[in-house]
Amino acid sequence: MIIITIMVQYSNFSTDYKLSKGRMFPENEDFNRTCFMRDRDRIIHSTAFRRLKYKTQVFVYHEKDYFRTRLSHSIEVSQLARSISKVFNVNDDLSEAISLSHDLGHTPFGHAGEDVLNKKMKIVGGFNHNFQAIKILTLLEKKYLNFDGLNLSFETLDGILKHNGPINCKIPDYINSVLEFFDADKSTYGSFESQIAAICDDIAYNNNDIDDGLYAGLFDIDQMSEIPIVDKVIKTIKLNNYDKKRFNYEVVRGLIKLMVDDLIFNTKEIIKKDNISSYDQILNFNKNIVCFSDYIKDQELKLKSFLKKNMYEHARVKRMTIKAKKIITDLFELFIEEPSLLPTEWSEFENKDQKLTKVCDYISGMTDKYAINMHKKFFDLYNL
Repeated sequence: MIIITIMVQYSNFSTDYKLSKGRMFPENEDFNRTCFMRDRDRIIHSTAFRRLKYKTQVFVYHEKDYFRTRLSHSIEVSQLARSISKVFNVNDDLSEAISLSHDLGHTPFGHAGEDVLNKKMKIVGGFNHNFQAIKILTLLEKKYLNFDGLNLSFETLDGILKHNGPINCKIPDYINSVLEFFDADKSTYGSFESQIAAICDDIAYNNNDIDDGLYAGLFDIDQMSEIPIVDKVIKTIKLNNYDKKRFNYEVVRGLIKLMVDDLIFNTKEIIKKDNISSYDQILNFNKNIVCFSDYIKDQELKLKSFLKKNMYEHARVKRMTIKAKKIITDLFELFIEEPSLLPTEWSEFENKDQKLTKVCDYISGMTDKYAINMHKKFFDLYNL
């Protein structure tokens, strides 16, 4: 038996790598890395992770190199999660693995693509990007001789699956098989590390979109100052020589710090008040322990409302959303009608449901760039 020595004193409520439920396919332990380190490394080297470089956050990749993609977003979530994990002395390798993989199931063109695939797949249960991430990690990645997927530890898969808390909806058979293999409880909350990853996704998402929206000129700081939390940050910034771009960066940075500080303080208060001292308490608590104060929760809703009105529903963004939905719709209907146009590895199926699933998996794995080029190839009369 290989014994790995990690010179870190984790909290009692941290996820202990030594007590991991393991992997679906047995493997020898690594002499220098824990199971969660290996999970993180496998995710980074996966095909699906690389594809995030050309998957939309809000703006499609070709609109400008500055804007976030799913890849840069995932890295920023990971950075926040690692830092906060260290504050609480929990397993930052697990937090990082979950953070880096939480968006692997996203379609090209973000939520626009997901909306189309969800409608097209209604007959077989719809499409969910969190579930698709699990499918990629357990079935669709083809890198190992002895198994499909990446054969990650249960705790990493569980952290992705419970991104939004306990599982209380119908789930696909491939996820049921994973849960049954590990004898997992759908009704419990995610680990402390998975809760950190989930809320860091919110922090990064909101503030990244603010930064990108300001840079794109969809709105300005004066408009945002109507939100109390933004006005509060603005008043803390000391101006010497005013520079609009730098001032915007200061506001975004201030918002991130305010949210992170509130999260840490509020979570510590809950741990103290409810005497949280074990891993099982985290899983069986009546809510997520890692959370904002009520004030920041309210302010976050105001931020989301502002972004919805001034960014996601902006004519420039909606114009691209309409185009994106058209591309995904056309490709889906084309491959259903003419499955012989699919690559060989995607064209084998026994019935209509399997055909729908194969087409969906193929399209959802595309990057924006690949989907645009594929659409031109089949639908542009001048692209012969």
